[in-house]
Amino acid sequence: MSDVDMIFWFILAGLLAAFLAGFLVVTISNRRSGRGGPAPESEPDHPASPLEPDGEGSSRPALLEPPDDQSEPTDQSEPVDQSEPVDQADAVEPVAAAVEWETPEPTVGRLSRLRRRLASSDNALARGLAGLLSSDRVSAETWDDFESTLIASDLGVGPTTELVERLRSRLALDAVADPAQAKAVLRQELIDLVDPSLDRRLDLELPDGAQGPAVVLVVGVNGTGKTTTVGKLARVLVADGRSVVLGAADTFRAAAADQLQTWGQRIGVNTVRGPQQADPASVAFDAAQRAQADGADVLIVDTAGRLHNKVGLMDELSKVKRVLEKVAPVTETLLVLDATTGQNGLVQARVFAQAVAVSGIVLTKLDGSAKGGIVVAVQRELGVPVKFIGLGEGADDLALFEPDQFVDGLLGD
Repeated sequence: MSDVDMIFWFILAGLLAAFLAGFLVVTISNRRSGRGGPAPESEPDHPASPLEPDGEGSSRPALLEPPDDQSEPTDQSEPVDQSEPVDQADAVEPVAAAVEWETPEPTVGRLSRLRRRLASSDNALARGLAGLLSSDRVSAETWDDFESTLIASDLGVGPTTELVERLRSRLALDAVADPAQAKAVLRQELIDLVDPSLDRRLDLELPDGAQGPAVVLVVGVNGTGKTTTVGKLARVLVADGRSVVLGAADTFRAAAADQLQTWGQRIGVNTVRGPQQADPASVAFDAAQRAQADGADVLIVDTAGRLHNKVGLMDELSKVKRVLEKVAPVTETLLVLDATTGQNGLVQARVFAQAVAVSGIVLTKLDGSAKGGIVVAVQRELGVPVKFIGLGEGADDLALFEPDQFVDGLLGD
């Protein structure tokens, strides 16, 4: 072996010795510091926890507790819940806060409050009556002016002639010169003309052997305030202690069902509705079944605003009533009329009466109307009473019609 070979093997042996010595030193050091080997089997595993990235881009379990020098969790987006743990067996689903329903105003005495609006309204009939009473001497010209005022107020030619003749006779025979006495005579004559003998109660009596609920069908043309009247009528019945369900059978006007449902929600009344353009009779049928299942006292059904000169639409309204009566009796059919329409309202009333046998009238917008005489005219036309009047836009501004209170409003009392 040459000297070069000997030197090579000597260097190689030294390198191997140095490598082994270094390996032994590193191994002993790691064992003393507790790193480098597998965790002892007695050490418990960490429970499952969210993962967060480490410095090399891998994932590792996040610390269950923050380091001693931190008072808040490292991840601020998920704060640790410091409250007492909840037993999952006792956990319940959250419930919505209780809805505070409105309490409708009592119905007794509503018209006494609302008649002030009638007295203060721009009413031609009221002005004509005041002019008659304020005259020192009632001449033929005064009577002619009074008669014209009555006709202009939509009282109608027949009732106007009747009232004027009776007034002229009584004032002449009794020689009433005192304005207070003349006013008392006029008041009584007007009350008689409005006819206090008519039964103005809402008919909710079921026929013998019939099952509830009593059904109130509400009809009328567009723009009369029909859907609003249904909502207000529900408040009247709730105020009197009745349980009510609403049927939104006006499926042609997009906002009608929403509007009616809002009225119901305010007083805790359920509304049955269907999709837009659905068959109104089908929705009415579903509403009747729901009211019967709920044991409700009354079902009020809102119908689409019909144009009285559309025969097909009137036939459909008749169908709604027939379908309803397969489930429960229709005890009341109310026709909603806008008092400001005057004589046109009488034309509407005739056609609706032929289609669905109207049993009562609701006059809306009477406080802002110069057509107070329509009360008498429509009763004469249909032979059915005005049962409710609307004298304002408030939620409880629908009142049972009382002839004496109405006349007092016309006279400004």
